[in-house]
Amino acid sequence: MNKQNTAVPVKLIIVASLGYFVDIYDLIVFNVVKKESLEALGYYGDAFKTQEISLFNYQMFGMLLGGILWGVFGDRKGRISVLFGSIFLYSAANIFNAFVTDVGSYAVCRFIAGIGLAGELGAGITLISETMHREKRGYGTMIIVTFGALGAVAASLVGNTFGWKMTYIIGGVMGLALLLARAGVLESGMFKRLDHEKRSKGDFFMLFRGRKIFLKYMASIMIGLPVWFVVAILFAFSNQFAEINTVQGGTVLVSKSVMYGYIGLSVGDLLSGLLSQWFRSRKKIVLLYLALTAVVSLIFLFAKNLDITVFYFLIFVLGVATGYWALFVTMASEQFGTNIRSTVTTTAPNFVRGMVVPMTLGYKYLVPGSGIIQAALVVGIVTILIAVVSTLYVEESFSKDLDYLEEA
Repeated sequence: MNKQNTAVPVKLIIVASLGYFVDIYDLIVFNVVKKESLEALGYYGDAFKTQEISLFNYQMFGMLLGGILWGVFGDRKGRISVLFGSIFLYSAANIFNAFVTDVGSYAVCRFIAGIGLAGELGAGITLISETMHREKRGYGTMIIVTFGALGAVAASLVGNTFGWKMTYIIGGVMGLALLLARAGVLESGMFKRLDHEKRSKGDFFMLFRGRKIFLKYMASIMIGLPVWFVVAILFAFSNQFAEINTVQGGTVLVSKSVMYGYIGLSVGDLLSGLLSQWFRSRKKIVLLYLALTAVVSLIFLFAKNLDITVFYFLIFVLGVATGYWALFVTMASEQFGTNIRSTVTTTAPNFVRGMVVPMTLGYKYLVPGSGIIQAALVVGIVTILIAVVSTLYVEESFSKDLDYLEEA
């Protein structure tokens, strides 16, 4: 690769990394400021809990819908248009969110933000996969996800320092400022060649027509389940696990658990990306991380009488153990042809996020009869086993040539 060609991926990596940083900031920010913002709108107690769940569901539904829309759009109109269109949409939605005066407009903002949040990561990973040398592209996706995960840390720090309105505005302004950096980021050459062919592009339903492609698509999604089991259950309910396991030395705050957990995720993504390059394998490293997730989750669920500092450190380690999100998204992108790659890469992470709903519902269903420890254990075992089987099913994609078309 000549010097001129290497300059394009570098600019792309910087823009995509910053975009994912803002993406994660805006994804997490609602959970950081929801109490303050809803109380400012007059919702307390049971009314707060109802609206909290409702607004989160609006955001998640927006992400599920947006994943399909942006994915198809990326395969039909180009990856660059999705990268910057999604950033603009979620940035604008978060700025407007700072000025809502009722829960109805709040819900609209979260729904639109969810649609926007669904597109950036898939577009960035697809561009990197198609632009960088096939032996090196893992480094690019590693940098994007590693840096992006720190957006959750920023959201926690900003949300605990400024009021909820300013927290939303900061997120929106960061995204809009990023759009100024779009000059010099070029479209994927693979997509340009595809664009001149009269072939089916962005056909979402192609993924469901044949048994082989359907199973490969489902497996690509299921590999990511344990990451969100940890984030949505172990991190989100960490205060409850701390209470039942009698953590000593203070009160565990979910906001701090999320912050330390995402720092761990960032470190884990960095290490998993490096290991996959060094060992020239995606699958082996994902299987290693799934084993680590199982071991650390057991320690987290059953360790008693920990000091609060040790407990937060365990949260960090749990984040490291599940830090294979970069590999998960990269593997999804590498499994499919250019004519459907954006659709898969964009929908897969959003469908995993959408699986948070049945996971948390299953967890809450099990709690009354078995308690929070056993309920989390059951959900964790199921998600990890599904991820292991799915990882074994998909093909090893390290250094795979991606310049081909998928046939239905």
